[in-house]
Amino acid sequence: MTELRLVAGVDCSTQATKVVVCDAETGAVLREGRAPHPDGTQVDPEAWWQAWQIASDGLLDGVEAVAIGGQQHGMVLLDDSGEVVHPAVLWNDTSSADATTELIAELGGPEAWAEAIGSVPVPSFTVTKLRWLRDEAARGAAEVRRDAARRAAAVVLPHDWMTHRLAADRHGIEGITTDRGDASGTGWWSPTTNDYRTDLVELAFGRQLALPRVAGPAEIVGQTSFGAAIAAGTGDNAAAALGLDLQPGDVAVSLGTSGTAFARSTHPTADPTGLVAGFADATGEYLPLVCTLNAARVMSATAQMLGLELSAFDEAALTSPGSDGLVLLPFLDGERTPDLPHSTGLIYGLTRATMQPATMARAAVEGLLCGLADAVDALRDQGLPVQRVLLLGGGARSRAVQALAPALLGAEVVLPEPAEYVALGAARQAAWALSGAATPPTWQIPVGKPEPAITVDATTIRANYEQVLNNTRPLLAQPYNQ
Repeated sequence: MTELRLVAGVDCSTQATKVVVCDAETGAVLREGRAPHPDGTQVDPEAWWQAWQIASDGLLDGVEAVAIGGQQHGMVLLDDSGEVVHPAVLWNDTSSADATTELIAELGGPEAWAEAIGSVPVPSFTVTKLRWLRDEAARGAAEVRRDAARRAAAVVLPHDWMTHRLAADRHGIEGITTDRGDASGTGWWSPTTNDYRTDLVELAFGRQLALPRVAGPAEIVGQTSFGAAIAAGTGDNAAAALGLDLQPGDVAVSLGTSGTAFARSTHPTADPTGLVAGFADATGEYLPLVCTLNAARVMSATAQMLGLELSAFDEAALTSPGSDGLVLLPFLDGERTPDLPHSTGLIYGLTRATMQPATMARAAVEGLLCGLADAVDALRDQGLPVQRVLLLGGGARSRAVQALAPALLGAEVVLPEPAEYVALGAARQAAWALSGAATPPTWQIPVGKPEPAITVDATTIRANYEQVLNNTRPLLAQPYNQ
């Protein structure tokens, strides 16, 4: 009997660190752990390390390789000795909204950015956070920001920092690595040329900073103190794509804290509208992606407003005959796609007839899915085929979402079994690096049966959503006066 070879994958996400230990050959999950992260959009990276230690405690015996899948875009600034000089500014911190507008204009507009890096920056991109910090320091903000701007010697991403922290022989900022997938979300690396645009770092920050070396997809970049090889790792969405083994014609639609729609592509994309980010993936190809800031929490927040448990909310949305023209724009935490960082949610079409819990629940699910349908259409506009949608994330457990998604997304919907796909993708990358093979190992992804689809007038629902969005966009673009 062949002895199992074990690999570990880590999902260092916004909310928690999750660890899976897998059979390197089959991908079977043998051990799992989890630990929460502190809330907030600016976090001390040491909290991630502490969460890793808790989540991995007792799991790592016999593990031969490990890889990190990390939340994209977050800015981690280090001094010459490798010390963190400012709390990590996470992807969902929208403080850099004004900086984003300035940077886009300074390079020559959205088309110039799409040509340079395959994407048009939004406030989640790291490059905008660099400009925000520079501006904060220049205007005499808190001492911690002025000090950080002075001391910063290197800028890295959460996955880069965790990968370096795992290495037993780390020295300051020497030897820090990243990968194509995560580098493509910074705003200063081009998936088309596979090179850094250091001029964009200087444009944002006013001076150069050290940047991580971009490792190959299956490269081993170090060794842990417990003797395991460290694979390159990647960003969370690229790791999820690897964990799902996305094939041509597949689009993953994830409903977590954020909503994402992404697909693998053999060619780079460059969308000047800014809807589609032209990211790289973790295999050497590309991962065009659309991201929204609002997803599963739209349903939980609406359920709370209605005084319903999530199961009752779901039942109400399913039993409602429709939303009767009630439209909910789900921009509860600002929005990235469409680019409305200052926006709030909006309900249109309130009447005595529509002010009912079931109608409101149905409108919330429809509004959430209409936003994601726009994301899927943006991928279609880039020439990507959409034959089936893989529905993921906590929000995908909603029976109402499953039932309404085929009509509103315009494709067959399949439901991969609930799993930690970012951590699984990182584990699959670790297994790939350990094997030395030319391609990742083949792991089977179990697929469940979604709720039967409901027949609805998707054309009218989406047209109502777009009309309300277009008519209120000038209002939504203005900062909300709390």
